[in-house]
Amino acid sequence: MIRIEGLTKRYGATLAVDSLSLELARGEFLVLLGSSGCGKTTTLKMINRLIEPTSGRVWIGGSDASVMAPHLLRRQVGYCFQAIGLFPHMTVAENIAVTPRLLDWEADRIRARTDELLEIVELEAASFRERMPAELSGGQQQRVGIARALAARPDVLLMDEPFGSLDPLTRDRLQRRLQSIQREFEISVVFVTHDMVEALVLGDRIAVMDAGRLVQIGSPRELLLDPAGPIVADLMETPRRQAEQVEALLEGEQTDEPV
Repeated sequence: MIRIEGLTKRYGATLAVDSLSLELARGEFLVLLGSSGCGKTTTLKMINRLIEPTSGRVWIGGSDASVMAPHLLRRQVGYCFQAIGLFPHMTVAENIAVTPRLLDWEADRIRARTDELLEIVELEAASFRERMPAELSGGQQQRVGIARALAARPDVLLMDEPFGSLDPLTRDRLQRRLQSIQREFEISVVFVTHDMVEALVLGDRIAVMDAGRLVQIGSPRELLLDPAGPIVADLMETPRRQAEQVEALLEGEQTDEPV
């Protein structure tokens, strides 16, 4: 579904992404994991050409993204990010309909798709379609952001730390709902996070980046059991230690080690 070859981005003397190559299958959930500034978000933005690469290529569904018409690219690739970015002067329905309108969908089709998506993200259409973003909670706004990203039935969904600002319960609920949607519709997802537990829970595979380079890519189990080096080992140590401490609590053992 997505093939990246030698993707590179320079900002003057700064090398943000360095010769990144990887592939993503249809219906696969790939997590880009790493510390702030490692090149995750820059990579995500180069996939849908919000940022043009210095060199390298991205293929989506067998087509070179660099020569695709922008509206065709946007139809295939949905984008959802932490800041959500809902237009404050538009209703929920109008926000979701932005891309279908750009694609000249008929009004009846847009309304039907909007209502369908609101139900998919567990927001009752009759209650939410005419609300303004300011009337929604953070979790509700994030659900609308996901619905908007899915509006044109994209094959690929790009997500840049979409749940980072949410409380733990809302975050867990939306993570599980995202997994359900992704599996049901076989959407290929590229998901950026610096949260190790989130990466392990969501990803079919995890691509660890550091200083713009791909350090290791593999399943969560592979990264936990066979880290390629100290960077990956250090990332995996936190969730491993937390899991051990929770297990100790369940067994009634006392631990003085800080989480």
